[in-house]
Amino acid sequence: MSEADPAETGGEFHAAWTAMLRAGHGSAVHPSVLGRLAAESGDLLYRAAQDQPFQPRLAGQAGALLVDNHFTDPAVLADALEVLQAQPLPDDRGPALCGAFAAGWAAALRERTLREQETIRLAADTARQEVEKALRASEARFRALFESAAIGIGLGDTDGNILAVNRALGEIFGGGPEDMTGVRVNDLVHPEDTPGVWEAYEELIGGKREYFQFDKPYYRRDGEVVWTHLTVSLIRDDDGTPLYQVAMLEDITDRYRLQERLRHQATHDPLTGLPNRAAFFERLEKLFEEPEPGARFGLCYVDLDGFKVVNDSLGHDMGDQLLTAVAGRLDAALSPLGHLVARLGGDEFVVLLENCRGEQEAVAAAKTVLAALAKPVLIGDHKLAVGASVGVLERRIATTTPGAAVRAADLTLYRAKEAGRGRWTLFDPKENARAVSRYAVSVRMPAALDRGEFFIDYQPMVDLADGSMAGVEALVRWRHPQLGVLGPDEFVGVAEETGLIMPLGRWVLEQACGQAADWVARFGDRAPKLSVNLAVRQARNAGLVSDIDRILRSTGLDPARLQLEITESTVVGPEDEALKALHALVDMGVSLAVDDFGTGWSNLAYLRDLPVSALKIAGSFVGDLHDPAKDTHLGWRIVSGLVSLAHTLGLTVTAEGVESRADAERLRLMGCDWAQGWHFGRPVRPGEIARRIAEANLPESDFAGER
Repeated sequence: MSEADPAETGGEFHAAWTAMLRAGHGSAVHPSVLGRLAAESGDLLYRAAQDQPFQPRLAGQAGALLVDNHFTDPAVLADALEVLQAQPLPDDRGPALCGAFAAGWAAALRERTLREQETIRLAADTARQEVEKALRASEARFRALFESAAIGIGLGDTDGNILAVNRALGEIFGGGPEDMTGVRVNDLVHPEDTPGVWEAYEELIGGKREYFQFDKPYYRRDGEVVWTHLTVSLIRDDDGTPLYQVAMLEDITDRYRLQERLRHQATHDPLTGLPNRAAFFERLEKLFEEPEPGARFGLCYVDLDGFKVVNDSLGHDMGDQLLTAVAGRLDAALSPLGHLVARLGGDEFVVLLENCRGEQEAVAAAKTVLAALAKPVLIGDHKLAVGASVGVLERRIATTTPGAAVRAADLTLYRAKEAGRGRWTLFDPKENARAVSRYAVSVRMPAALDRGEFFIDYQPMVDLADGSMAGVEALVRWRHPQLGVLGPDEFVGVAEETGLIMPLGRWVLEQACGQAADWVARFGDRAPKLSVNLAVRQARNAGLVSDIDRILRSTGLDPARLQLEITESTVVGPEDEALKALHALVDMGVSLAVDDFGTGWSNLAYLRDLPVSALKIAGSFVGDLHDPAKDTHLGWRIVSGLVSLAHTLGLTVTAEGVESRADAERLRLMGCDWAQGWHFGRPVRPGEIARRIAEANLPESDFAGER
């Protein structure tokens, strides 16, 4: 550099130095910053190379300046040294200059690294301190919460060992936290544990569920029972493996006892303390939920005899005391036997026998009721004789429903009262059916027609000569909303007694005649003749003829296709007013048949004067032909005699209740004209009758029909 022009040499150095920095720094630096850095560091190096004496400090400053501006890549140092060595320097300063620059760059880089490490260390130390501080604060908060929580908290492992509990939990159990440590969860079983609580616990510690909640009782250390609302949660590690179980228990003993008192008040009679109607039906319905096959039960429906007299004459307070005394006697006599005694209201009580062993046990309970009330009740100065009537029901659970059972027992009770009181009466299905029928008619029937609850089935009547379906009998049914489908035997008789048979009979005629007219329109002469039962009260009604005339006109049914069935009691003599109406109907073209002929004491002297064209032999005659206790040969002779009598009077004969092919064949051979019964078909819907009419032209029609 001594031989060259310093100015020229300086320009070349700055150009080379700037180019090196631009090409090899390896970091993004703004051009203006890079320009200032190149000029400042290059000037320091140029001065170090030229100044006398040599100042290595300037070269070291240039190296440090590069580090301060993030030129820390070792490749930059190598490129810088290469540029410096390429420059002509005086006094052989090249190695010294390069060494000073490299030393300054290295020292600066070391300082920078140390500063960064210290910064990182300080940050890490600060972070650690903050974490430790936060952890200590968190632990303190948790410990404060754990210790001062109003609810009991316990920690246990997955083996069921209690590891720690707080003060509140210790107090719940009547002790301190130290008394619970080491106790096993399985040791805390109580006989009244909610069903499923221990199954849920096993699932939780097995990792199959995350938590569960139950109301659970525990025994305190002093033997008392404490009720808690228990919540148990599962704690897992980062891999999901169960580690701990945390239980939280809230003491709900006071609330539970209040609920029990409220429930007792809701389910017990406030006067007598016995279970009330709601509790009784709850217990009864529970029997019907999932009964064992063949399971039975019994009911004793109890009503006091003469209670109203006591209540009205001595006052309600005396009556209440009497009811309380009666309840005490019944409870003392029957509860030890395992029977539930409840007061339904007023002076009505009921005894429920679960798992009853038969009628004898139910009757024994009824006798116990009567025996308990046999002695007078002493109230103040009054010695009150009190008796009771008891309706006894004993059934298989599968054969009835709770509501039907109570209604049956109630109806049986009233049979006991009608029989003279002070006694028990056993449930009788037939009597119950009649009572249910009377009740159903009196309560529901007036509006049943408007509600569309009645419908009509049709039973085929077959011509025995060729097996064709010659007629159908209209049979009314009642789809009762509580009692199910009722047949005419269950409500028609009572409907006659109450007069409700009139609107019902008129409706049946309208519907059946309309249906018969529809069959005629569809099938012509193949349509069957329609037979409709006429009640006695209908036959004696002055408006009968005009009603039937109107119905036939409105439906368009030919009178010749309508047959009305009357019973032997419809007309009681030749002067009976009903006879005039029957003659008027026959004059109109309607035919008449005597239904159930032979079941009454028929007056053959005036039978020939009735305008009837057919007799229907009662089904009981045919049914008796298969009774081993009766003379079958004589029975067939009676049937044959009835057929001959009818033919002598010019009447056709229909046999009812035919249930076998053999009976049908024998009736045909003795000259019986028509027959009906389950052998030919049960009562069916109109659509099934239409199907049989449509299939009547199939070859080889068999008069035996269907069973």
